[in-house]
Amino acid sequence: MAEWLSQQGHEVRVVTAPPYYPEWKVSNQYSSFSYKQEIINGVNVFRCPLWVPCKLSGLKRILHLASFGLSSFPIMLSQVLWRPNIILVVEPPLFCAPATLLTSWLCRARSWLHVQDFEVDAAFDLGLLTSSWLRRLVLKIESWLMNRFDSVSTISEQMMIQLSNKGIGRNKQVLFPNWVNIEHIYPFQKPSPYRKELDIPESNIVFLYSGNMGEKQGLEIIMESARKLTELKNITYVMCGQGAAYARLAKLANGLNNIRWLPLQPLDKLNDLLNMADVHLLPQKADVADLVLPSKLTGMLASGKPVLATAIEGTQIAKVLEEAGIVVPPENTDLFVEAILKLVLDEEQRLVLGKKAREYAVEHLGHDAVLKLFEEELRAALCC
Repeated sequence: MAEWLSQQGHEVRVVTAPPYYPEWKVSNQYSSFSYKQEIINGVNVFRCPLWVPCKLSGLKRILHLASFGLSSFPIMLSQVLWRPNIILVVEPPLFCAPATLLTSWLCRARSWLHVQDFEVDAAFDLGLLTSSWLRRLVLKIESWLMNRFDSVSTISEQMMIQLSNKGIGRNKQVLFPNWVNIEHIYPFQKPSPYRKELDIPESNIVFLYSGNMGEKQGLEIIMESARKLTELKNITYVMCGQGAAYARLAKLANGLNNIRWLPLQPLDKLNDLLNMADVHLLPQKADVADLVLPSKLTGMLASGKPVLATAIEGTQIAKVLEEAGIVVPPENTDLFVEAILKLVLDEEQRLVLGKKAREYAVEHLGHDAVLKLFEEELRAALCC
């Protein structure tokens, strides 16, 4: 987004952390303990230190996010001298909201909060935090902070309803969905080179999960389905990525010969990776059904392959996949397996759903189309 805005002639600065996600380890080219400034494709980027825990827990996650909130505070305040027109902060982490609001007030800039995940609700619903009094307190603080912003955007219609439930007026709300570069992610007309690299027979149906392996995904259902289908030799599961739940998932898959594991792959191989799939897998836990809308879904759809997801009826994921995939209730392994078998046996259905997936991506999720609308909203905010 920052690069695209810079290409349109806007002057853009980014205050962020060193790269560490999803491996939860800071990249070798950067440091966890020092500041760094760099220019990336015309964008002035300020890297601020943060603490990255080796093993995650609810408390460690809070301290991790708070460490960046504190380290980025002086860098944010220094931007007052630059006098930006709009200051946008992405949640998570909400810890950065106070610095954004203060900096906006000092330089008379418009303040903008973009909610990618409702991190507070998700943390409690997933059991990462459990105290009821703490939940009430944190939700009140969250609502108070959100209402201080001039504009609040999020990525789906259902999540905009969540904003309303938190007291954010419709006049402040902006729909800013995730996007995908449909020129970079597109359907192949030939087998992906990954099939040969992994020695997967051409006749096998590949079910791919690619992305962060965290606790909110409910990835256990993939391991459970793989164990139930070990006798079917024409099914191959591929798990690509890393994250806090990786070790636990690998232990659950112990002894299964129908699962291949891949580490996080380079960005220039993303289209090859996505095209390896015959079907993309998108599990989600019921508790976070409308608190998050996985950004990985955009690439899945753009690759022109069907998506098998777990979601509650009426949620945004379910609506998006009405014609582009199959949706079953979260944490229902039997229905998940039933859907897998249905897709294995019906090649025509896979092709039809994949075609619809690509059409949806082109019509609704194109990189330029989404960002042009966002740019218009930014310009409109300046006129308020």
